Amino acid sequence: MSFTPEKLAALRARFGGANEAVIHDPHFRAVAANVIDDSGTRSAPYAGMPTLLDAPARQVDWSRPDFGDLQVALLGVPMDLGASNRSGCRFGPRALRAIERVGPYNHALKCTPVRELRVADIGDVPMRSRYSLEQSHEDIHAAYEKIVAAGVTPLSVGGDHSVTLPILRALGARQPVALVHFDAHCDTGGPFDGSRFHHGGPFRQAVLEGVLDPTRTIQIGIRGSAEYLWEFSYESGMTVIHAEDIPRLGVDAIIAQARAVVGDAPVYVSFDIDCLDPAFAPGTGTPEVGGVTVREAQAMLRGLAGLDIVGGDLVEVAPSYDATANTAHAGAQILFEILSLMRLRGAR
Repeated sequence: MSFTPEKLAALRARFGGANEAVIHDPHFRAVAANVIDDSGTRSAPYAGMPTLLDAPARQVDWSRPDFGDLQVALLGVPMDLGASNRSGCRFGPRALRAIERVGPYNHALKCTPVRELRVADIGDVPMRSRYSLEQSHEDIHAAYEKIVAAGVTPLSVGGDHSVTLPILRALGARQPVALVHFDAHCDTGGPFDGSRFHHGGPFRQAVLEGVLDPTRTIQIGIRGSAEYLWEFSYESGMTVIHAEDIPRLGVDAIIAQARAVVGDAPVYVSFDIDCLDPAFAPGTGTPEVGGVTVREAQAMLRGLAGLDIVGGDLVEVAPSYDATANTAHAGAQILFEILSLMRLRGAR
């Protein structure tokens, strides 16, 4: 189609003059109504108090928590006592709060989750000790029991991956949950240096405690030299997709497999940032080359739309190794994708 004077005249009539600010597409117009205020201004991403995904802040008294009518609670879990290599992901929640320019519109899933859900950043899980891993897990479990009891869906930022174990204890107390797990490592190892509760073994413990269903668990992006530690994944019935399988199988096939594994079960989505290749996410404690691209991760997450997602987390962002803030930015985007999935799941 050539660009004729008549075409130009039609565009000027539709988008010029008094129509400059008019958005004609009904869906885009509805999105804009959620994002742009009556004066025609959008919130500046660099202004105001930083929160996870620029969600409203809500202060919680953890001795008597009142979550109001929240559907989703965003919260930080700043604990990295389970890290086996480079520490520092205790600063992950703070790093993600500092990221701007993520959302509010998800163009692929066609939603504005922070505007369409009752969601707030409720701060960080309070922990009694910065030295005791076991005590920290107890405190995390206690906080998530209160969130679950209130009927609120938690979406968390770690912290190391060991924090997912006490979260699953709360979510899977009545029924073992399914799991879609993005990671470089299966995290189903046994005791390490005398401890069972490290970031390389939370899903093994979750299965053995009866809060995670291994036959409805899929692990995506696995690679590296620790493969010999992951026999529990195979013996328990988990589905493991190695990073080198992704280009061979293709993203669509992996999405189909994940949906088949999970079925209609309540499912938790856990994303370790080291699933991404260090070219995209160097700021983490156990980087492994040969990983997933951000685009592949987004596509696979978006393919989970409609699943019964009861919680999720983004873990292992260690900003001290993140010279450009790319890792935190990628982490915030992944968090946004998971929140979008919660929007498409609908209110509980």
